[in-house]
Amino acid sequence: MSFGEYVVSRWDTLSLAAFDHILVVAIAIGIATVVGVLIGLLTYNTTRASAASLNVSAGILTIPSLALLTLLIPVTGLGWGPTLVSLTAYAFLPIIRNTVVGLRGVDAATVEAGRGMGMSKTRVLLRLQLPLAWPLILTGIRVSTQMIIGIAAIAAYVDGPGLGSQIFEGLSRLGSVNSLNATLAGTLGIVIVAMLFDLFFFAVRHLTTPRGLRVQQ
Repeated sequence: MSFGEYVVSRWDTLSLAAFDHILVVAIAIGIATVVGVLIGLLTYNTTRASAASLNVSAGILTIPSLALLTLLIPVTGLGWGPTLVSLTAYAFLPIIRNTVVGLRGVDAATVEAGRGMGMSKTRVLLRLQLPLAWPLILTGIRVSTQMIIGIAAIAAYVDGPGLGSQIFEGLSRLGSVNSLNATLAGTLGIVIVAMLFDLFFFAVRHLTTPRGLRVQQ
């Protein structure tokens, strides 16, 4: 059976796996974005607090994904639980780091101008600093997304959702009929998912970045 025939014959299975892959990554990156940006907002102005949050999130990335997924099984069980928890944890570092760097990089004169207009510290943060730092924060979110798309494939080891199951299935039957097709279908599917997320973030960047900042970039 050719690769094209394999894809057509298993289209329902492949499309469902791709949807699950997209969904688990989207949920994980959504949670990581809300929590990560909040941590960045709360710690960017304090060197010790921001360093601690960055060190913890960096430390999580040093844990092999397969080990973390396995360690989570007694707590979350198999399937979506360990997958979602591990993907969210791995996504934190670029988001927190870019939030801290972006907020610290806002021109001090702009902040002082806002304060001079009678804006509170919170309003300056939310109305001036956060919008100006947003392009860099969004870059961190995009980097995290691309990173966990690949990690999500490994979650098939703990019965996680997504296209990794196709890759594991093919590798486990290597040399048999359609084993290569299964592995290739899962791999190409993940590449396509990564491209779709990239297009999504390109659109979000265009729609949410102030026009003046887009011109500068």
